Amino acid sequence: MDLRFRRLLPLTRAALQLLLLAALVLPSHTESIPSFIKSPDDQTGISGGVASFVCQAVGEPKPRITWMKKGKKVSSQRFEVIEFDDGSGSVLRIQPLRTHRDEAIYECTATNSVGEINTSAKLTVLEGKTFPHMLCSLAVSPTHAFPQALLTSLTTEGLFVLM
Repeated sequence: MDLRFRRLLPLTRAALQLLLLAALVLPSHTESIPSFIKSPDDQTGISGGVASFVCQAVGEPKPRITWMKKGKKVSSQRFEVIEFDDGSGSVLRIQPLRTHRDEAIYECTATNSVGEINTSAKLTVLEGKTFPHMLCSLAVSPTHAFPQALLTSLTTEGLFVLM
C-alpha cells in the first residue's frame, strides 16, 4: 500500500500518515452497555437443600456481575458466588436453604463504564415437613410408570425425584 500526499504541507502529511497508521495498527473498541446472555430462573427448593442461580452478560468493557438480595449485596457463609473463568458471569449458590430467611427476589446486576442492567429471579423455599407426601410414594418402584403431566409439573417446579 503506497499512499502519497503530495500537495499537503509536510506537517499535515505527517499527521495524516500517523492517523492512517494508528487506524491500521490499533484495535477499534466500541464501548457498549452490558446485555444479558443468561438470566437467572425462578426456583423452588426444599429447606436444607441447595439453590443455584446463573447470570452471564456481555459488553465492552466486560461487565462485572454482582448479586443482591432485598437491595443488599449477598453476604453469608451460606452464599457462595462462583465466577466464570472468563469473567463473563457467575453462579450464586445458596446452601443450606432456610425457609423464611432465603425466600426472596435475587437480583443480578451487570455493570461497566457505559452502564448498568438488572435482572432478577424468585426463590421459594418449602419446608421439608410440608413437602408433598405423594413424592415419597412415587419412588416405591423404578419400573412404576408416572403420568407425564405429573412428571412435567414436578420438573418445571424444580422438584426432582431420585430413585
